[in-house]
Amino acid sequence: MNGLASLVMSRIQRKFVELKQGGEAALIPFITAGDPDLATTLKIMRALEAGGADVIELGIPFSDPSADGPTIQRSSERALENPITLPAIFRLVREFRQTSDLPIVLFGYYNPFFRFGLDKFATQAAQAGADGVLCVDLPPEESGELKACTDRCDLDVIFLLSPTSGEVRRRLVASHGRGFIYYVSVTGVTGARQSFDSDLRRQVAQVRKATALPVGVGFGISTPKQAAWIAEFADAVVVGSALVQRIEQGKSKSAKVKRAGEFVAQLKRAMKHARKQT
Repeated sequence: MNGLASLVMSRIQRKFVELKQGGEAALIPFITAGDPDLATTLKIMRALEAGGADVIELGIPFSDPSADGPTIQRSSERALENPITLPAIFRLVREFRQTSDLPIVLFGYYNPFFRFGLDKFATQAAQAGADGVLCVDLPPEESGELKACTDRCDLDVIFLLSPTSGEVRRRLVASHGRGFIYYVSVTGVTGARQSFDSDLRRQVAQVRKATALPVGVGFGISTPKQAAWIAEFADAVVVGSALVQRIEQGKSKSAKVKRAGEFVAQLKRAMKHARKQT
């Protein structure tokens, strides 16, 4: 069952339908839960929503984030300096959910989910108000146990595709995924980049041929100009390292919150302007 087969749309699916009707692409900022602490994370999440975020990717800190570059690795290290647990992150999501209907995707690695217990993880995540799960190191052919738990709780499982993914791989991800497809714009780890392959537009078009799910593009997007260009042909723009870096550079907790909200607002304005021109 993919996301479009559900009888009741998830928050993620409803958000993409709403944006498509309005001629917009989704802006999906990534932050690490607990960087610099959970109370400030909650304030940052609210600032992201006020700035125009459409979905929030909330990173689960992990000691060995192999898919992440140095910026996000440092954010995990900072978060893990304080006692932080999955139940504490679920409480954070629950508190945010009291005042917001914005979709939340939990982004993490398989080991913490497995050690916590997959059914327990999915159940508590859904009860807290999370909407999706992206397990960055779990390929779809090995995702059966997690997917059974998340499907039971009506959580969207989001899978990755990359420039090296062939047609068979694209169809496999399309058949297993829900919510949207996350297309990795470059091979390698996360991190801000100066430029992208000019063939990215065609690559996203190829993914569209394999699925009716929305296609979001992430990894390396660091400026409003880059976000605007990708918004011209993708359904979503995911921004992580550039945002995390701005949070890192804030001199105080209040400055971190302000910098995060302002940057997201800049990205969203550029994306809206680009869509109006197409």
